[in-house]
Amino acid sequence: MSTQNGATAASDEAATGITSEPVDFWASFKRAHEVVRARVIADTAEAAGLSEPDLTILVNLGKAGGALRQSELAASLGWDRTRISHQLTRMSERGLVTRERARGVTVTLTDNGRATIAAVHPGLDAAVRRHLTDKLTAQEIETLGSLFSRL
Repeated sequence: MSTQNGATAASDEAATGITSEPVDFWASFKRAHEVVRARVIADTAEAAGLSEPDLTILVNLGKAGGALRQSELAASLGWDRTRISHQLTRMSERGLVTRERARGVTVTLTDNGRATIAAVHPGLDAAVRRHLTDKLTAQEIETLGSLFSRL
């Protein structure tokens, strides 16, 4: 790397706080993710007596109309079969979801699960706005959404 390019990269980093080094960029992304995640979960899931995995599954099932094949749910979350199975067993025991075997396993929100996500959703929406989207411009949200969908 030439001195001029190095100087340009250093001045860009100083001006924006963004580094061009892959590991530094990853660390910044990881920190932002952890801070926003922790704040949103503290504001919503914990207040409702849910774990983060509970909330994640309820939100995904709600977005899907209330039911998904277990394998599709696991894939959409990036979870392995064991993790999703154990989590769904815990949620089933608490009456949030049911599982039915018919050409695979279909996971369905119960009435209790629907009521839970309906009660949590306004607070979740407000927390996401407060800790993430209100800090970004509409263009930044659009750009990040496009980037995240590619990863």
